[in-house]
Amino acid sequence: MPQMIFVNLPVKDLEVSKSFFGKLGFGFNPHFSDETTACLVISDTIFAMLITEPRFKEFTKKEIADAGKTTEVLVALSAESRARVDELADAALASGGSPANGPIDMGFMYGRSFQDPDHHIWEVMWMDPEAAANGGQA
Repeated sequence: MPQMIFVNLPVKDLEVSKSFFGKLGFGFNPHFSDETTACLVISDTIFAMLITEPRFKEFTKKEIADAGKTTEVLVALSAESRARVDELADAALASGGSPANGPIDMGFMYGRSFQDPDHHIWEVMWMDPEAAANGGQA
């Protein structure tokens, strides 16, 4: 069985977050979702657990970071093409997300970023397959 990753993110309004990511084309696994948690399916092995802040607080003794003021994590996703990078970033901005950083265009690598409604930063990156196979060398 391949190793899986579950990124846990606190959210203020679960329905707003579900709507936002749904508009980006992502689905949810109902077996790992309830009224306080939504399991966002990114791929067969990558998931983001969107957890309401009160429920999230049950998993940590630390304060929940205010993602509008501090950054604890950058979630980076690969994309199969430059066009898909733009599609996802444009959909995020049109669906209630906000800009994070400017585009990165190094020719063999292209990326854009956005903030979700809770200000978590998501980066979407494409790298030329040949450059990726050569450790980033075009």
